[in-house]
Amino acid sequence: MATLNANSNATSASDFQTPDGHSPVAPGEIAVGVIIGRASEHFDFFVFGMACVLVFPQVFFPFAETLQGMLYGFVIFGMAFVARPFGTALFMSIQRRWGRSVKLTASLFLLGTATAGIGFLPGYASLGGTAIFLLALFRILQGFALGGSWDGLPSLLALNAPRARRNWYTMFGQLGAPIGFLLANVLFLYLILNVSAEDFLAWAWRYPFFVAFAINVVALFARLRLVLTEEYTLALEESALEPISTREMLDEEGPTIFLGAFAALASYALFHIVTIFPLSWILLNGSQVINDVLTVQVFGALIGILATIASGVLAGKIGKRRTVGWMAAVIGVFALFAPYLMGGSPGLQNTFILIGFALLGVSYGQSQGTVTANFKRRFRYTGAALTSDFAWLFGAAFAPLIALGLSVQFGLEAVSLYLISGAFCTLLALYINRKVDVQ
Repeated sequence: MATLNANSNATSASDFQTPDGHSPVAPGEIAVGVIIGRASEHFDFFVFGMACVLVFPQVFFPFAETLQGMLYGFVIFGMAFVARPFGTALFMSIQRRWGRSVKLTASLFLLGTATAGIGFLPGYASLGGTAIFLLALFRILQGFALGGSWDGLPSLLALNAPRARRNWYTMFGQLGAPIGFLLANVLFLYLILNVSAEDFLAWAWRYPFFVAFAINVVALFARLRLVLTEEYTLALEESALEPISTREMLDEEGPTIFLGAFAALASYALFHIVTIFPLSWILLNGSQVINDVLTVQVFGALIGILATIASGVLAGKIGKRRTVGWMAAVIGVFALFAPYLMGGSPGLQNTFILIGFALLGVSYGQSQGTVTANFKRRFRYTGAALTSDFAWLFGAAFAPLIALGLSVQFGLEAVSLYLISGAFCTLLALYINRKVDVQ
């Protein structure tokens, strides 16, 4: 039996054999499971983020001006990312006690329930401040649930992929983000085009949250069908992908976790600056019809998908860390043009969105696991989860709030500074990581 490990020189899935004549674990099958899982999770989060701009100011914060309503929504939006590491810690303990299937089922059930709860939630006109409290509660539960939905498939994919094509296969874990955004964007665009503004705010906005619940159910069964087979259970166990306690992780691998989070910061800082912020800025200033913005973002998402795929090819040629480093530098340069583009004509604003998605796809496509190899083998499963949690928290959680709030107060130069700071953190983390590797 061939042992699954990060140093394997295997060139195909058939080189990995499981005992008792079971089928080998094919990287392609893992990739499908990873895409389904990540797309469903990102769809949930993008639906909420877009609703913070298109719905919540009128439905939950009618007492405030539009800007204040958006900012209040973005504060609640960020709460999920604060809750996510705690969810990871809680559900890792559940997995240690009751197993992976209980953990995954419970987390995705909680995610779906919280998402559907938002869809059923009456607005401020009916419940007053209680509606805002419940909205925040459901959002926090979404964060807890997402922290628990880590199934280990990205780590298993990285370990099981042919060594020469590892960067290509690990790209699939990131592909779920632009796919999830595309689905959320298309759904909101369809509703806005086909119902009146009054009906959209009265009831139609709830449908994306119900769709998110349905997608979660499908994703749950797809992932369980994959994760709970004997072949995958054996592969996960053989790869020493263990649910380590958060305390032990921080004690043993704390510096590596935070180094990995900061190494991905340029990508994560750009993430919501490209997807959520333009929608809020354009709507607030009335520089474009919202239908046109959503249409441009559909094309942006398609570009993001292609760019994410291209990142796998590029990283295969020059390496993951070099790809992430070069893209951080390019994002820093792109940031300098943000005030000119977003403060300009509709054509310039659309250019910001489309170029931003292209850069995001290449950068984000390789941002995950940049320093994963630094983890000791048994810590990789939990370490990858916590690294992702903190990357989202530090880079993306409050990006729409900071970008919109500071841009209104001080100008769009604030967006430039935010992105440049993310690029600087990435380059510094990669430099430190290189020094650690040399030592």
